[in-house]
Amino acid sequence: MCSVVRAAFLCSQFSRKATSLFSPHLRKMVHYQTEPRGRANSPDYRIYFRSSDGACISPFHDIPLYAADQQEGDVPPKKIKTNEILFNMVVEVPRWSNAKMEIATKEPLNPIKQDVKKGKLRYVANIFPHKGYIWNYGALPQTWEDPSHTDEETKCCGDNDPIDVCEIGSKVCATGQVIQVKVLGILALIDEGETDWKVIAINIEDPDASSLNSIEDVRKIKPGHLEATVDWFKKYKVPDGKPENRFAFNGQFKDKDFAIEVIKATHIFWKALVMRKKMKGEEIICQNSSLCDSPFRCSDAEARAVLQAAAEYGEPLPVSSEVDKWHFVTK
Repeated sequence: MCSVVRAAFLCSQFSRKATSLFSPHLRKMVHYQTEPRGRANSPDYRIYFRSSDGACISPFHDIPLYAADQQEGDVPPKKIKTNEILFNMVVEVPRWSNAKMEIATKEPLNPIKQDVKKGKLRYVANIFPHKGYIWNYGALPQTWEDPSHTDEETKCCGDNDPIDVCEIGSKVCATGQVIQVKVLGILALIDEGETDWKVIAINIEDPDASSLNSIEDVRKIKPGHLEATVDWFKKYKVPDGKPENRFAFNGQFKDKDFAIEVIKATHIFWKALVMRKKMKGEEIICQNSSLCDSPFRCSDAEARAVLQAAAEYGEPLPVSSEVDKWHFVTK
């Protein structure tokens, strides 16, 4: 079913040649390039994405969910089983950092931006003993937690975002980096009455990737990591005056097979999202460069216009020393 959906829906990814000039600040990755606009640590900062040939793309809609949908010739590391399902992950927040960076689902081409609340940039607090985010945090592209769907297991609706990923490898990634991950399990956070799934995954380039194949392997090889994850999600909003978060399944992690089924379901919800005839009001922006049958597919010129309209890249602004403050939350 899953391969049929992908084959029927996705056209040949990013086959066009680039016709625009590259920014001197453009950062290259294996298949994608990022182009920052605005000034880091300011509300106008954005990280836009290009395909390897320079076409402007959406990290939400144009990057394939499944790593097998990449360009021909991609071969996973020898330490990864050939029948392993691998996923692309868009890194939003590097480990140990505090800025709450996220895919801007309601902006054209969905760049990564820093979340703003009540006019202020959002940073997660350092809740002792955790410094910032304790994993590389990001999202799986081409997934969507449908807010109109009530999950049978959690009895709550989706949170209207791509599904979140906690990558537990040893490398600190960069915002906007696209990595291939192996799914190990999943945690069901209930955030203000909404289901907010947290996929636990490992970068396939990590030294421990071959040894980590299940959530139980994480308990054995990285003792305390799963407990720290639950503790982090439970308390991270407390410094903002909010109560501790709660979880479905009594805070227990579900296994790999369960996680993959959840991911497949969110991929189907996403497919329905980008195939709608039109958008209403302030709904998610589905503008994309590569989905053949989507009514929101745009031309190269239209996509380039989005970047051209963005703020010019500038030097980062200083960050308040308050970000480094430690918080102690008692049980």
